[in-house]
Amino acid sequence: MQSNILYFEKVTPEIKEIFNQQNKKNYDISYWFEMDENEKNVALKNADYFLVVTTKITKDMILKANRLRMIQRAGVGVDNIDLQTAYELGIPVCNTPGGNSTAVAELTIGMILSIYRKLTILDNATKHGNWLMWELRYSSFEIKGKVHGIIGLGNIGKEVAKLSKAFGAKIVYYDICRLSEDAEQSLDVTYLALNELLGVSDIVSLHLPLIEDTLKLISYREFDIMKKNSVLINVSRGNIVDEEALADALNTGKIAGAGIDTWSVEPVKKENILLKFDNVLATPHIGSGTKDTLENLTKLAFSNFSLVDQGDNPRFVVNNVENLRRF
Repeated sequence: MQSNILYFEKVTPEIKEIFNQQNKKNYDISYWFEMDENEKNVALKNADYFLVVTTKITKDMILKANRLRMIQRAGVGVDNIDLQTAYELGIPVCNTPGGNSTAVAELTIGMILSIYRKLTILDNATKHGNWLMWELRYSSFEIKGKVHGIIGLGNIGKEVAKLSKAFGAKIVYYDICRLSEDAEQSLDVTYLALNELLGVSDIVSLHLPLIEDTLKLISYREFDIMKKNSVLINVSRGNIVDEEALADALNTGKIAGAGIDTWSVEPVKKENILLKFDNVLATPHIGSGTKDTLENLTKLAFSNFSLVDQGDNPRFVVNNVENLRRF
C-alpha cells in the first residue's frame, strides 16, 4: 500500500519540485497549508509520515494520526513536537543533524559582518541620499583578532568555528558536553565556563537546542557580564535569550548589537521592541533557508521514510523509540 506524507509548512512550486525529485517511491504528499479543516482531519487520519520544520505538532494531531509511523523533523531542534506523546505511542521522532549546518553557519558569519560593518544602516542611509562615508568608521570593526565565543559546539557550532577562524578570530566555546582534548586541538578551540566565555568574547553566538536548562539562558545577569562592545547572534531558538533583558542591554549600551533569526514568538510581532533598534539585524527564522539545504534535508528525510517502509529503523531518532509501530 502506498505510504502518505503530510508536510506541515507553507509550500511553493519550487519546494514541490524538490520533493518530486526526491520522491522515488511515489509517496502521496499532502500539504497542510493548502487544506481546510475537514481536509486536515482526513490527512491526519491517513498520514504514515509527518514531515515538519517549525509547525507545532501537538498531542491532538498525533492522536488523530492512527496510521502514523514516524515524525521527521527537517532540521535539528524538536521543541515544536510533542515528544512524550510520540514516545508513549511508539512513534519515532527523527531529525537531520548536520543537514543545515552550512546554511546556519554562513548566516551567523553574515550577521556578524553586517553588524560589525553597519551594512543595514549604511544601505538605508545611502538609498535615502545620506553619504555616511566617514561617520561610522570608528564604530565599525573586523572579525580578525576578535574573540568569538560559541555556545553550543555541535555540528553547526563547529562549522561556525571553522568559518570564523578563517576570518582570523580566536575561538572559545562552552558546551554541556566538552570535546575531547584531541577534538579541541583539531578545531583549535578553547573550552571556557559560560561566565568566563561571556566576559572575554567580542562575539557571542548561540547554537544549542531549547530545553529546560537553556530557557532564557542569556538574561540580565549574562548581559552584565558581557563586554560593552560585544555582539550577540541568536540563530538557535528565540526563548534561549530573554528578549526584555536584551532590549535593556541594547538600550543601556551594555552590548553593541545583536543579530536575531529566532524569536520568542514567531512570526515576531511588529510591536516587539527589538525591532526598533538600528543595531539589531532581524531576520524571520531563515537560518537553514537555502535551496541547497532544502535539497539536502529533503534527501535525508525521504531516505528515512524509505528505511521505515523497508522495515528498518530510521536514523537519528531523538525520543528513544526503538521498536517501530507495525501495520
